[in-house]
Amino acid sequence: MVPSVLIVDDEKHTREGLQQALADNYDVSTAASADEAFNLMDSQPFDVIVTDLRMPGKSGLKVIDKALALPNRPAVLMMTAYGTIESAVEAMKRGAVDFLTKPVNIERLEVLIQRALKTRTLEAEVTQLHERLDEKFNFAGIIGNSDRLKAVIDQVKLVAPSRATILIEGESGTGKELIAQAIHQASPRAREPFIAVHCAALSENLLESEIFGHERGAFTGAAERRIGRFESANGGTLFLDEISEISPATQVKLLRFLETKSIERVGGQKPIELDVRLVAATNRDLERMAKEGKFREDLFFRLNVVRFVLPPLRDRPDDIPLLLAHYLKIFSEENGSPLVTLELGALRTLQSYRWPGNIRELRNFCENVVVTRRGGSLTEYDLDAKYRAIPAAAGASGDSADAAAGNHHLSVEENEKRLLREALIKARGNRTLAAEFMGISRRTLHRKLAQWPELDVTD
Repeated sequence: MVPSVLIVDDEKHTREGLQQALADNYDVSTAASADEAFNLMDSQPFDVIVTDLRMPGKSGLKVIDKALALPNRPAVLMMTAYGTIESAVEAMKRGAVDFLTKPVNIERLEVLIQRALKTRTLEAEVTQLHERLDEKFNFAGIIGNSDRLKAVIDQVKLVAPSRATILIEGESGTGKELIAQAIHQASPRAREPFIAVHCAALSENLLESEIFGHERGAFTGAAERRIGRFESANGGTLFLDEISEISPATQVKLLRFLETKSIERVGGQKPIELDVRLVAATNRDLERMAKEGKFREDLFFRLNVVRFVLPPLRDRPDDIPLLLAHYLKIFSEENGSPLVTLELGALRTLQSYRWPGNIRELRNFCENVVVTRRGGSLTEYDLDAKYRAIPAAAGASGDSADAAAGNHHLSVEENEKRLLREALIKARGNRTLAAEFMGISRRTLHRKLAQWPELDVTD
């Protein structure tokens, strides 16, 4: 599409001369006054506006104000015969992207128009990026409707606007980084950096340098100064995942930051004051580690100003269908594949599965299904045997639940239920065949299914 330009000038020969000079490359309109320009801006969009500063009635500064108040903001260039520094400064303060004096040099004007168009495109891209980030990490991006998840979201909304340090605890794969990002996005720091460091992925020396930075010559191989993640996050949020894995020396430096709001680079002696909100996460019991002397107790108390405990997926069974639908749709779109649907038996089975890897495991399951099946419906018969394990009875210990997968230490009834379920799966729902596999009559099988309706896979 040809870029559109509006020339605003009370001098007729200037308007017409600029229109003629630009007509080969742009769709050019003209206005003899600010009011005429206002009418044109209200009736059609423009990419660039080139306006005179001094005109009878409203000045070019009013044209800038009007243009930048439009929903689809054009870039504005100011021109005047009165090329004083004060005029240029005022125009730039109002939002003009550049300034040129009369008589106008056409080549320079075309350069400035092209630059203004690039600036406008970049601004639009940045705005779209922020909108996508807001959509991805706002509360609607945290999928689920269970009471335990709602409680976490309510807590996020409550503490996000504060400056408080936050500790997030939860099993691996429960979404700790997503919650940290949601806290950042809901805070006044949302437009500032969100920097994440996964502490367990780095050795002790590398981690200290990565977080705090280092001075040139601080250690062998330190050929130049390095800015650490703390300084990179200044004004924003630093997320330290797996905080339980940091060394005692790094714990001391982290404690110093929380007490003084300043750091020192490795090999440096000058304190650097920073405005950084710290969010830490761990899949271990940090309080117990502190009591056992495996983590500094004073640092734990500094980190534990606000504490989130994320529920594992097995404690959010009502959220599992929502998460499955969400990720199946995402991976179908990413791979250009038809949507995979889940039949009732498959959905029930997946909802009963314990998901030891939590949301990360569920995501991987959905991606695998989308890639390998390429559309269609998924039945319970299509699932791997591990998803069909009978969950431990209510009130069973964690050890018993884990043992259930290996068919050990189960009651007679639980073993019978498991065998019956596997027979139905093997028979793909054919009850007569399942009864034959079990060595029982069809009537007995019907009686068992009436007693244990959750085993019936023929819905």
